[in-house]
Amino acid sequence: MPQSDLQKIRIAQVRAYPKKGDVQTNSQRLLEILEQIAPQHPDIVITPECFLDGYVVTRPEVTRRNLRRYAIDPETSEIALAVSAWARKHKAWVILGCTRVLPGGAANSAVVYNRRGRMVGTYDKIHCRGHDRKFVIGSSLPVFKADFGRFGIVICADRRWPESIRTLALGGAEVIFNPTYGQHDEKNMWVMHTRSFESEIPIAFTHPRQSLVTDAKGNIVINETFAIPPFSVCEINLSNVRALRKDKNSFLNQRHPETYRL
Repeated sequence: MPQSDLQKIRIAQVRAYPKKGDVQTNSQRLLEILEQIAPQHPDIVITPECFLDGYVVTRPEVTRRNLRRYAIDPETSEIALAVSAWARKHKAWVILGCTRVLPGGAANSAVVYNRRGRMVGTYDKIHCRGHDRKFVIGSSLPVFKADFGRFGIVICADRRWPESIRTLALGGAEVIFNPTYGQHDEKNMWVMHTRSFESEIPIAFTHPRQSLVTDAKGNIVINETFAIPPFSVCEINLSNVRALRKDKNSFLNQRHPETYRL
């Protein structure tokens, strides 16, 4: 589908608490939720951070060495292949939050599937503090190209650094998907308003307890916290983002990088 034909996109956000350390149960739960989402015909589905293992890294007995027990290899994992098949059947993009096996350990990852069910890339969390130091830290902020436009991904705490969001916006991202498991209080709401407003980009904050989407002007598109159904669906219009950025008075167009020096 040409980009010009798809201005509005339907975003589905999984909103359910996974069971810590139980990859099998969480995998089955995810497939059940995906089937509930399917009749909504989403363009993209986002899960919370580390949904498959329940963000087990917070447990003290989980170490950098044994964290791999809860990690998946997206190329061979049964649940990854099932998510791929669901994406292909329902012609939807999927952002899967998981702990991912790497040669040197495991990463806090978002695995990206396109409408054909093909894994087109991954993003690994960069801002790893506290228990997250058990993960292998990510080193890049890729921008993914989709049929509806370009998007970026940040995971949980990544959103607290304005550089993360600004880098993706300057790289051409028109929307950011944010799998998360942490802070979802009033202070976080201020952060999300600000991050979208200052970089003129919608952000879909996807937490087990909250589905929050802010638009390119920092306004709330959706903010749902109830448990049933275990997902939310909303629409955003990317033509609004494009129009905003064409304006000579947009924040991104009025930057002065020649003066931003330490």
